[in-house]
Amino acid sequence: MIEKPLTPADVEFVTTLHGDDPISFVVLMQPRGKQDVLLRAIDDVALGEFDDAVREGGEPAGEAAEAPAQLALSHTLEALRAAGAEAVGQVVEDHPLDLLRTVVDETGADEVIVLTAPHFVEEFFHRDWASRARHKVGVPVLKLFSHAADDQPQESA
Repeated sequence: MIEKPLTPADVEFVTTLHGDDPISFVVLMQPRGKQDVLLRAIDDVALGEFDDAVREGGEPAGEAAEAPAQLALSHTLEALRAAGAEAVGQVVEDHPLDLLRTVVDETGADEVIVLTAPHFVEEFFHRDWASRARHKVGVPVLKLFSHAADDQPQESA
């Protein structure tokens, strides 16, 4: 599960997690939209990203967010394939964890990777995707924080 396109550092990290074993990804992209605008603004302030906090209310939602999300998903799938992985995916608007459970069941996935920006408020209350997925999918859930292209992603416990 992702909320924005993977950076080259993210792609390298997730495609090398299991050494030289062949890997495939089913990527679920949920656009940020209007959900939890206040929580995201608080996260931005906690990270010192004041300009982002001010713009939180201006992000597109619903169909307006779908076109950029589809483009972001396409970029991510192309990058994963270029790194040698098999990759398919879709944009998810509603109930991403229900769809994630279905994907895990149908594909026999070994693990779930949730790669997002830090969301301190949601994480504190265990309402972030990874915490919620751990109770729903029945396979290990690895939570990674995405970073800028020049940073390396970090693992979270």
